[in-house]
Amino acid sequence: MSVLLNTDAATMSPVALFLQADIVVKFVMLGLLAASIWTWTIIVSFALKLGRTRTKIDRFERDFWKAEDIDAFHRIEGDSDLPIAKVFSSGVAEWRRSTANGAVDRGGTRERLATAMGASVAHEIDKLSDRLNILATVGAVAPFVGLFGTVWGIMRSFTGIAQQQSTSLAVVAPGIAEALFATAIGLFAAIPAVIAYNRFSHGINRIEARLNRFADGFHATLSRQLETEARR
Repeated sequence: MSVLLNTDAATMSPVALFLQADIVVKFVMLGLLAASIWTWTIIVSFALKLGRTRTKIDRFERDFWKAEDIDAFHRIEGDSDLPIAKVFSSGVAEWRRSTANGAVDRGGTRERLATAMGASVAHEIDKLSDRLNILATVGAVAPFVGLFGTVWGIMRSFTGIAQQQSTSLAVVAPGIAEALFATAIGLFAAIPAVIAYNRFSHGINRIEARLNRFADGFHATLSRQLETEARR
């Protein structure tokens, strides 16, 4: 008894597997491909965004610590959309509000400065992390969507066996192949998303640490200024 096997290169190509797939598996494949394209778009844009942000933070910190006049520096850099500039501006704004009157509560001023800049750091990190949750979602969900396509394709294969009353590979192979192809697409979408999410999370954590260090250093500078004004 001979076993027929129709698995030539053309039949088993990705395009052929998609075209011969069940309509449900086709929707699964198209959804996963769309998720993969979306994921790579986010990865590329986010990588460029983090790179530019780190470079600009380096320049800002270098210029800030060289500046001799904080007010003059604020007039130049205070309107920047850079996260570290927002933290700096929040500290300057709170300093001006707290020292507007003649009598200055040094302890209260220090606490308000720390609170204002800490809140600014948290707000800027939230903005910087925008769309990062999409990578986490794709990384968690895509394998299960691909698994759904796999299960559906295997069910289709068993249906073909029952209809043709044959267990030859010619009957089973197409359904199994399209099922495994759906799993492969799911992994193709999920693996880069998980790797990118972990790398970007690490990068954002490093930027958050830098913003906190800058806020601490600026807070110390303003605290010394409070001591100087108190002795006058």
